[in-house]
Amino acid sequence: MTVLARAIDVTRRYGEVRALDGVSLDIRAGELVGLLGPNGAGKSTLINLFTGLRRPTSGTVELLGGAPGDPVLRRGIGVTPQETGLPESQRVGEIVSFVAAHFPDHADTAELLARFGLDGLAGRQVGGLSGGQRRRLGVAPAFVGRPWKVFLDEPTTGLDVEGRRALWDGIRAFHEEGGTVLLTSHYLEEVEALAQRVVVVGHGRVLADGTMRAVRGMVGTRRVSFACDRLPELPGVLAAERVDGRADLVVSDPDRLVVELVRSGVAFSGLEIRPATLEEAFLALTASKETVDA
Repeated sequence: MTVLARAIDVTRRYGEVRALDGVSLDIRAGELVGLLGPNGAGKSTLINLFTGLRRPTSGTVELLGGAPGDPVLRRGIGVTPQETGLPESQRVGEIVSFVAAHFPDHADTAELLARFGLDGLAGRQVGGLSGGQRRRLGVAPAFVGRPWKVFLDEPTTGLDVEGRRALWDGIRAFHEEGGTVLLTSHYLEEVEALAQRVVVVGHGRVLADGTMRAVRGMVGTRRVSFACDRLPELPGVLAAERVDGRADLVVSDPDRLVVELVRSGVAFSGLEIRPATLEEAFLALTASKETVDA
């Protein structure tokens, strides 16, 4: 497939801080990619490089086959940053129309507002919107210019469940029409719900890149649960909780853990082992990287 955005051995420094450290990544046409990582992992920096808002300290970044700073190429993308500031006195329809005026071919304002759950609000001032409505309005302009590709940085931050679902529907509709999406999120269930491909970044590097099943398989994490009166010290436990007499553990080596559990002499019952969720795999990946760096 055609590569729409590409980073080749990219490093980006802010003074002594290395936000990205030798990152190579391709985003291909038609993909919906979820970019995961803790705060400070380099997610926003990567989006800023792809959209021409920053330049790499070293390495190469390409957008639609050219330089990200090329204004002609940038007409083919849409961007929603983590934070958007909208004039309180402006009306919803006015903001979308203002953005649309910058594009020779643009989406219909009413259709776009309806897609993001803002229909009927074109005449409402920004100051009269709820927090969720403001965030959806901050995302909608990214789609005004009929882009090939959109970059969404934490698009659903601060939204309630209903608002997030409305935004998900708008993103899905764009993707189903052939659009390409790269989104960052702290909501791991959001990436599971939307993304076909998952890229995990940490400490400025790509830690994993693949399908959700592949990412889980890379770290081999499993969730082991059983009922017991007390929980002994066990090896390879990445996370643990105990509720109503039942232990729930995320482990790197379930076979070893079960052997050590038997050896401990603690009585247990109802043993269950299942694959890790994306969240558990994500935590294991970042934790293992921190261990290597320590």
